[in-house]
Amino acid sequence: MEDIRNIIFKNIQCRSYRAVLVAERDGLLSGVEDAAKTAAALGVQWRCGLDEGGRLHRGVPFAELIAAPTQMAMAEEQVIGTLAKSSGIATAAETAVQAAGGCVRIISGSWKKMPPQLKGAVRRAIATGGASFRICEPPMVYIDKNFIRMLGSIPAALEAAAAMQGAARIIQIKGESHPVEEETRQALSGGADILMVDTGRIEDLESCLAELNRLRAREQVQVAFAGGVKIADIPDLAARGMDLLCIGKEIVDAGLLDMKLDVVEEYRE
Repeated sequence: MEDIRNIIFKNIQCRSYRAVLVAERDGLLSGVEDAAKTAAALGVQWRCGLDEGGRLHRGVPFAELIAAPTQMAMAEEQVIGTLAKSSGIATAAETAVQAAGGCVRIISGSWKKMPPQLKGAVRRAIATGGASFRICEPPMVYIDKNFIRMLGSIPAALEAAAAMQGAARIIQIKGESHPVEEETRQALSGGADILMVDTGRIEDLESCLAELNRLRAREQVQVAFAGGVKIADIPDLAARGMDLLCIGKEIVDAGLLDMKLDVVEEYRE
């Protein structure tokens, strides 16, 4: 079936028009490289006044497009589609980092649950906002509750991971097989590098930290906290002595940073 836009624009398809992209709220721009590629694929001239991570201001144009009518209509869908979601994620990530005030490092690992074709864009947007999309740099091995269940215990799981020489070992602390204090001791004895208290319960975080302090081992490991954390919770949590704070949905599921494409004039070279 013929594209209806070709029918509607039949009598003006030989013309070119200039349009601008305008953000409808303040935030960070992300997805610039993908937008440029999308515009090129459509045959649209694209000029962006901001780089990745540039500051968007409500109502202020930040990019210009020149195209024939059908291509312009397609660009309104596809170019904005490469920018709006990524920019929303980047803006949420920046909000979380600012709320932490430098007291903890903000991590958002929920990109792993996104469709494969979106993962790269989501990771980039998280980084653009100043957060991290990995709990630590590779090489690393993340030993979650299912690894522990299948291998039988925290000590057994850490022993199995010891074969990966030089890799940081991150272990989930959930208080499932033993109280949090005992799991903390097991993780410490097994040589874990990062203890991830992944319960969302502040009392579990406090128990883990208290046990490390009691053992005078706080400086030996990093402590991370996760589980339904909201951006509004960050200022309180950041003051509780952890090193890493993991926020998933409120960053990765951030709303679109709405944008609009406005055609402003016919373009004549």
